[in-house]
Amino acid sequence: MSSDFHAGFACFVGRPNVGKSTLMNALVGTKVAITSAKPQTTRRAIRGIVHRPDAQLVIVDTPGFHRPRTLLGERLDSLVLSTLTEVDVIGFCVPANEPIGKGDRFIVEKLGAVKKTPVVAIVTKCDLASREQIASQLLAVSALAPFAEIVPVSAESGEQLDVLADQLVARLPESPPLYAGGELTDEPEQILVAELIREAALEGVRDELPHSIAVVVEEMAPREGRDDLLDIYAFMYVERPSQKAIVIGPGGARMKDVGTRARQQIEALLGTRVYLDLRVKVAKEWQRDPKQLRRLGFYD
Repeated sequence: MSSDFHAGFACFVGRPNVGKSTLMNALVGTKVAITSAKPQTTRRAIRGIVHRPDAQLVIVDTPGFHRPRTLLGERLDSLVLSTLTEVDVIGFCVPANEPIGKGDRFIVEKLGAVKKTPVVAIVTKCDLASREQIASQLLAVSALAPFAEIVPVSAESGEQLDVLADQLVARLPESPPLYAGGELTDEPEQILVAELIREAALEGVRDELPHSIAVVVEEMAPREGRDDLLDIYAFMYVERPSQKAIVIGPGGARMKDVGTRARQQIEALLGTRVYLDLRVKVAKEWQRDPKQLRRLGFYD
């Protein structure tokens, strides 16, 4: 391996729903982070790994920055800040098709405190904007702060993704690869599976439920005597009995739909047939309760 191989960490920040997870999935080339049009979909710093002949770029996907209203919110924001100090380059994401707002300025202010890490501004969702919109957004972004670089991209069409990857890689230290070739994420499979179940659950209840769904995979193992079938037992936690009724749906129809959708995604991810046993439990006010947050995997 030549000495000019570069490897290191990048992370994307931005207010909720600016396309951070979609961008990471597009760069990595597979579905690593769940994406949904609801804010606060990403709750963990998931790592996606981009392998290139000259570099290895490890992308940490952070939750969207927001002003916290619950204990969960505070945990998520401190997770973002601690991630920023540990990476080699930060990608600040702003969509091309929405005006810059208070939320974006709030993040730029926070980034000002991270002195040593270069920040590349990424204008996302360019497929949804006209050339004029993109041009004026690039100007507006350049007025926010002295960014190391500003790159317009579309994760959907793939436009300029190679340019963005080059810009991020250029700011990584010389280093041998950090992960073995072929690995696309270092997230445990159980967490990825739980995230896919949560994504399927959110699809169906976008308007009725706030972000009150947490999923825990209790058990995941091949069925005895069969290598071709994986048994997964998972619980979906909601905060109130009324939410449980919404998730289950009339006659259990919605729950069945969520199970089918999640199972297809999990089978695609793991490359094996899956039996999914999915149940719903009520964990009252779990977003505000430190003990329950820990049990559901959100640590201090």
